[in-house]
Amino acid sequence: MSTENFRFYIKVRTALNIQARIIHDELYSVYGDQAPSLTTVKRWSKLFRKGREEIEDESRPCRLITETTSENIEEIRLLINDDPYLTIEELQEQTDLSYGTVHRIITDHLNLRKVTARYIPKDLTDFQRAERVRICKENLAKFQQGTWRLCDIITGDESWFYHKQIGRKSSNAAWVRRGDPPPTVVRQSKYASKTLLSIFFKSNGPVFIHHLERGQTIDHQYYINNCLRPLVDEIKRQRPSYGTRGIKIHYDNAGPHVHEDVSSYLESEHLTIIPHPPNSPDLSPCDILVRIQDLLPWDLLP
Repeated sequence: MSTENFRFYIKVRTALNIQARIIHDELYSVYGDQAPSLTTVKRWSKLFRKGREEIEDESRPCRLITETTSENIEEIRLLINDDPYLTIEELQEQTDLSYGTVHRIITDHLNLRKVTARYIPKDLTDFQRAERVRICKENLAKFQQGTWRLCDIITGDESWFYHKQIGRKSSNAAWVRRGDPPPTVVRQSKYASKTLLSIFFKSNGPVFIHHLERGQTIDHQYYINNCLRPLVDEIKRQRPSYGTRGIKIHYDNAGPHVHEDVSSYLESEHLTIIPHPPNSPDLSPCDILVRIQDLLPWDLLP
């Protein structure tokens, strides 16, 4: 039975308000695997219900479906350069080339592959990138030259600690029988019980930890009175002879941290503020301390 005969049968049965699945079952019971698929029956039944009369394929414009000329390659290259998010189907529409030809040009001639875009916290400008490099190099140079010592740095940051911690990925691994589904771990809910801590530490361990009461927010005045003043007192207690002399403090550019009153207070206590690259949330103080430890010789560590 020809393709047109199958379509004619689908057309007649559709006109009698027979469902596509029933039509498919009727054809399959007689013709078996030679019958059109359920998807094909549904598509043609839908077309006939919308008023289509023809059972033949619509004529298509002639095109060289295997033409891989230098002009076609250049055309595809320019289109992708202009918009790298174009799909193969969209490239087909703009070039009148077949799917296979477009795919072959992209993979074999342009040597391209499609990857999913990665989300980043912020799109840094060229100036911000340059500032990041400049500040990091200046800070690192002071360590390498011996002007600064790692043991004199106190780094601080705020972090949420959940009361019930979910283990790391490796600790959640379990043995299962072949073919059995893997175990599941429920992602931590943002509404789960948690506590916000403001932590200050040196290379040899914590110096001061402040626990924020539930519902409390941090502004610059709270940061000075409840975090920095107790921190300075603890430094003086640990270093009765030297006090805060030579101590450097480092934190990110959160609003309470960079307030003018905060800077003034730290300067009055003779604490040096290590500059932090602007708009660099991925360079957290904790990360920077770890990176500096990896870069410096071990004899500089306390």
